[in-house]
Amino acid sequence: MNIIIMGAPGSGKGTQAVMICKAHKIPHISTGDLLRKNIADGTELGKQAKTYMDAGKLVPDELVVALIEDRLKADDCKNGFLLDGFPRNKAQADVLGKIVKTDVALYLDTDLNKIAARMASRRVCPKCGYSTSAELAKDGKCKECGETLIIRDDDKLEVVENRLKVYAEQSAPLIEYYKAKGVLVTVNGNQTIDDVYADIEAALK
Repeated sequence: MNIIIMGAPGSGKGTQAVMICKAHKIPHISTGDLLRKNIADGTELGKQAKTYMDAGKLVPDELVVALIEDRLKADDCKNGFLLDGFPRNKAQADVLGKIVKTDVALYLDTDLNKIAARMASRRVCPKCGYSTSAELAKDGKCKECGETLIIRDDDKLEVVENRLKVYAEQSAPLIEYYKAKGVLVTVNGNQTIDDVYADIEAALK
């Protein structure tokens, strides 16, 4: 099954994607993770992408498309995959449609104001990748390895607000795009993680 998961930054897409992929034994392809890996590896694409991401801007289509197309050629995608963070606009959706068929486009419908506050409170461990909130990590330390937690540049409030504004302008039309193709499934993303997942699984069946 070829699945796309959509929703605003911080809507819980990543959490749900991991659960879906584990249950259905398909790879989780996150553009954010792909970009961060390229940045960490110091690839040419990574260097170009970093300048955009640090400013809270979207990475240009041609960079992202090249990454995704390459990733979808891997053997683990033969029995399906889940795309998280791509496509993010109609132009990318058109390109994706020429590469592969989309079976389901999942949309997590969430309150953008709550998302902004939640993302700005996110704290990440630079060593092991553990993620939590400022409220749950009052000592500022990672409970997995003890490293000092950081705020990612793209989680700072002013950057978050810009990302949500850009999302609303560019990505929201995708909802109508996939609705017109008859593959859109809308799920209430304001519920608990388990309830959102239960609704997703019911829809996939």
